[in-house]
Amino acid sequence: MVTALLPVRVKQAVVRRRGKTLLGPVDLELGPRGFTIVLGPNGAGKTTLLKTIHGLSRLSSGHVKWSLPAAEARQRQGYVFQSPIMLRRSVRANLAYPLRLAGARQKDIAEAVEHWAGAIGLSGALDRPAPQLSGGEKQKLALARALIRSPDILFLDEPCANLDGRSMREIETLLQKAHDAGTRIVMSTHDLAQAQRLATDILFLFNGTVHESGPAEQCLRSPRTAELAAFLRGDILE
Repeated sequence: MVTALLPVRVKQAVVRRRGKTLLGPVDLELGPRGFTIVLGPNGAGKTTLLKTIHGLSRLSSGHVKWSLPAAEARQRQGYVFQSPIMLRRSVRANLAYPLRLAGARQKDIAEAVEHWAGAIGLSGALDRPAPQLSGGEKQKLALARALIRSPDILFLDEPCANLDGRSMREIETLLQKAHDAGTRIVMSTHDLAQAQRLATDILFLFNGTVHESGPAEQCLRSPRTAELAAFLRGDILE
């Protein structure tokens, strides 16, 4: 999928809250293709970076420039939180919600819901209340709800952090299929093995700035900075 939405350019982006700098200054560009993994120790600014690019965090200075107007750009993105947010409705209603907001036809909504319920193994649970699902099922539902509109770019904030191995594998499979179909993916993770499996490129954050970036193989095997090398060894960074 080569889209007019991308690239997105982040220029001198800074996020401050209560006198503390959480992010920045950050300069980066995300092109139309790739599976970007965002790495960094706790407190490095990974979540803030994702929310800033997506538009959930307000910039203190700098800007995020999409290749389309901001309102249209927002409609062509998806975001999945670490702790999935479920509507207090059925699985069916959760899946249908984004398409209803977009004004899709009822027939198309029904077909898409059936397709994605099958893709995440919840065909038999369409009428169950979504809040009653297991953690892994909720995260798969949140992912399917984000993908059901075929976003040009999808942001994910450590979506597998609290999941067992089976659920992680299922989510990685869904993400790989979405990536192969052309969705640009930007995902934070604390799991280096997951980064090795999925990443085409790496962004390493430290103290709120992009400390190193590049192709995944280069960053993970031959880091240029002492900080990324230490992180990959499992050292504590301060």
